[in-house]
Amino acid sequence: MLRTLRSLLRLLVIARTLARHDVLGALEELRVAPGILWLARRVYRRRAEGRPGQKLARALTDLGPSFIKLGQFLSTRADLLGEQLAADLSDLQDRLPPFASQAARDTIESELGQPLSELFRSFDDAPISAASIAQVHLATVAGPVDGPVDGPVDGPGGEAGDGAPDVKVAIKVLRPGIERAFERDLELLYWVAGLAERTQPRLRRFKLVDSVRMFEETVRIEMDLRMEAAAAAELAENFAEDPSYHVPRIDWQRTSRRVLTMARIDGIPLDDRAALLAAGHDLTEVLTKAAAIFFNQVFRDGFFHGDQHPGNMFVDAQGNIVAVDFGIMGRLDRKTRIFLADMLLALLARDYRRLAEIHVEAGFLPAGQPRDTFAQALRSVSEPIFGRSLHEISFARLLARMLQLSEAFDMPVQPQLLLLQKNMMMSEGISRRLDPELNIWTLAEPLIEAWMVENRGPEARARGAIQDLGRALERLPRLAADAESLASDLAAGGLRLHPDSLEALGAEGAGRSARWAFWIALAALAVALLAV
Repeated sequence: MLRTLRSLLRLLVIARTLARHDVLGALEELRVAPGILWLARRVYRRRAEGRPGQKLARALTDLGPSFIKLGQFLSTRADLLGEQLAADLSDLQDRLPPFASQAARDTIESELGQPLSELFRSFDDAPISAASIAQVHLATVAGPVDGPVDGPVDGPGGEAGDGAPDVKVAIKVLRPGIERAFERDLELLYWVAGLAERTQPRLRRFKLVDSVRMFEETVRIEMDLRMEAAAAAELAENFAEDPSYHVPRIDWQRTSRRVLTMARIDGIPLDDRAALLAAGHDLTEVLTKAAAIFFNQVFRDGFFHGDQHPGNMFVDAQGNIVAVDFGIMGRLDRKTRIFLADMLLALLARDYRRLAEIHVEAGFLPAGQPRDTFAQALRSVSEPIFGRSLHEISFARLLARMLQLSEAFDMPVQPQLLLLQKNMMMSEGISRRLDPELNIWTLAEPLIEAWMVENRGPEARARGAIQDLGRALERLPRLAADAESLASDLAAGGLRLHPDSLEALGAEGAGRSARWAFWIALAALAVALLAV
């Protein structure tokens, strides 16, 4: 009861804010707490300029950090919100006024257990950025400088590198009280989602409670800066042999749950066309590197940067890509990666029947749904792009429209593809700002084809067959031991046969027959396994 009352009071505050921004419909669609919504519409409603998504973005910003993150999360749900609304939310700026520098100093000292003067040679009180969850300060630590991105970060204070140049670092510090605020808002979101699912059967296919749970997991990871540090380290390891992509080095000695220290980077924002040209960069070369990086993260590694907006991507003096902010990362298993590669190649070949078969093979199209009709639906959303020049084609928007087909064909939402689609939209936007005549995905097509040959071609299938055979041979001794044990049990009367069978065969004869039959079955199984 107390939880319900608390949720209703919080819902009233939210409804009032949504009404002031003229987007109360976002809650009315869920049809929860109609009395509160009626009151908010009558008392607080205002007329506001802009598209619904733009107004909703402003309202979420007013509601605070948790709702800014919720808006960013919802921007991946074009299937739930529609394409335009999701696109408007993807532009939601995660910027808030900074919190006091003394609070940042206190957090650093409390988390790292040392005075700030012993941890850093210098510390800038004015943050360079302030977002919903954390803000970033600049500082320096003892050198030496050595390495691809302003060098490694060594031990505390002046213990190492005396006489060497200082290393520039960036320190990310969580907002004070952000965890408590998130818990409060999360309780409300679960309450609203659960109520909507119980009272609105039409919304159940969207799995609102599961979506809130996914949102919770995403933000909890973001609020543990050790997890962000680990993601950066894993991404750096994946690209250790690739000079075209850099990840700042992590200072693990000055990193904890609420503080993250990494080497500072210098570069031009990836979408700043004028600055890139002024610095002498070849834009096609930059985009080619960006396309290869995106491809390798998604297809080669199955681990990709989940928030690749221009504020997180830079070009260094050598024309290589440098990334920051690794709080949101995406993962794709091998089955999903193969599905995506097959799908993209089928699209490029305009083979819609094959495209439908790929969805069936991946288990995305439920049994009983007409495959030919699904192929026709795929054609209806795909064919319009092929009358246009390549630079006008948006494969990210195409993927979003395919995901929207899920409702018509009762297909479950694929969460692992939603974050990918959002990042494809960001990458396409950057590509068009740098070179409107170039489609970034055509740059990645040769890489996808090569990956397909390596992972889906005849040699790959032969390797897979050999691996399956090896696994089958490994199982044979265990199968033989199990068979011998079962045969002994059968001979000892461990198998209870029907009385008519016992009368016809006799107890002893039944045991012998069963044993021989089992060994014959085992031999047949071995032949079948060896033939895989």
